[in-house]
Amino acid sequence: MRQIVEAESRAILNIPYSEAYDKAVGLIVEQVHRRGGKLVTSGMGKAGQIAMNIATTFSSTGIPAVNLHPSEAQHGDLGVLQPDDVMLLISNSGKTREILDLVTLTKNLYPQIPLIVITGNADSELARITDVTLWTGGAPEVCPLGLTPTTSTTMMTVIGDILVVNVMTATGFSVADYAKRHHGGYLGHKSRNEL
Repeated sequence: MRQIVEAESRAILNIPYSEAYDKAVGLIVEQVHRRGGKLVTSGMGKAGQIAMNIATTFSSTGIPAVNLHPSEAQHGDLGVLQPDDVMLLISNSGKTREILDLVTLTKNLYPQIPLIVITGNADSELARITDVTLWTGGAPEVCPLGLTPTTSTTMMTVIGDILVVNVMTATGFSVADYAKRHHGGYLGHKSRNEL
């Protein structure tokens, strides 16, 4: 257990910082907070589950967000896109065919939509065709086979948290704003009691 925790902790500490993070935060703030668009996340498989989690976290912190399944997008769900949206795509390999196809479909519909990618492959085709690349650092998976998404999904989740927290700071999201979006449960109760 200690070896796995230490390996994933090292990977988190070695996520490379670049100005791409500032650019990604700026795009989300501009497109969603200022222009009234929304954040659209997407990924396949395990990356898709991370994309869904990032979308729900953004929604609860004042940035309207939806998750778009890349395969379903090809069967009509692409209609969720609007001109002022921004997309956050997640693919560890940067080669996921469904995500590459989604980029093409998006650009055909609304060429101006900015595209951000979280990937473990900064030299991938996906990184080349998107506006902002957030590189995970490409740490090896802790899976003994080196195949099961483990470390990579941890990196994607942490990068999603970095984006959420920095956007919250940039938009001045407050406890009162949080309370308006969380009526039920412990967090709703806690946020209302802090007002």
